[in-house]
Amino acid sequence: MTDEPNTGLWETHAGWWQSEFTDGVDPEYTEQILPLILEQLTATGVDQRQGAVLDIGTGEGQVARHLIGHGFPVIGVDPVRAQITEAVRRGGGPCYARAVADRLPFADGSFPAAVACLVYEHIDEVDEAIAETARVLEPGGVFVFLLNHPLLQTPGSGWIDDQIIEPPEQYWRIGPYLIESATVEEVQKDVFIRFIHRPLSRYLNTLARHGLHVEHMVEPPPPAGFLAQAPEYELASTVPRLLVLCCRKS
Repeated sequence: MTDEPNTGLWETHAGWWQSEFTDGVDPEYTEQILPLILEQLTATGVDQRQGAVLDIGTGEGQVARHLIGHGFPVIGVDPVRAQITEAVRRGGGPCYARAVADRLPFADGSFPAAVACLVYEHIDEVDEAIAETARVLEPGGVFVFLLNHPLLQTPGSGWIDDQIIEPPEQYWRIGPYLIESATVEEVQKDVFIRFIHRPLSRYLNTLARHGLHVEHMVEPPPPAGFLAQAPEYELASTVPRLLVLCCRKS
């Protein structure tokens, strides 16, 4: 199994994710991400009778359980033992396997659809991972691909309240967008997660090179529950945190 540099950090901090972002705790997932995934699969005509949806980077399985609850059979894969162990413990119907995205243990054309939710920004071997996704999809298969918005959530981006200039201005600062970079961020006290920033063109060109063509793109505004968490979030209500690409294999 490929040793992703981030896997060890996720093994150490899996409990943070499981307690802070799953089972209804996080409004971005409950109000936006989970409904969007279901909506995109349904809108693209994925038939629940065709076969299982592959959930790449399933974590502790909340996307997989949500899809199972709406009639989609699901197989979830993740390289982090602590996540797969928790996914199995929580049950709910999906099948799980420990595997990395750039070496999927499935035959060519095994799935009518695949989902990757906020996963590829943690993967070093992104070209290989996208190639593997394309390989295991059947012709005409659908890939629902969710990313932290590569442009507007670039490292160093954020809301600026500039009181020095006259008149004062408030604006969203964008960090060094064109530079690919890996950073380890302290997302909570003593919790460190590795992120890899890439410009959008890197993803789109790699998808196209492997026959995954974007049919639909969504840049949703932050949901109400997220904006309500802190007064300053409302200032950035017009800046999407999420990018959703719905692709189809040619």
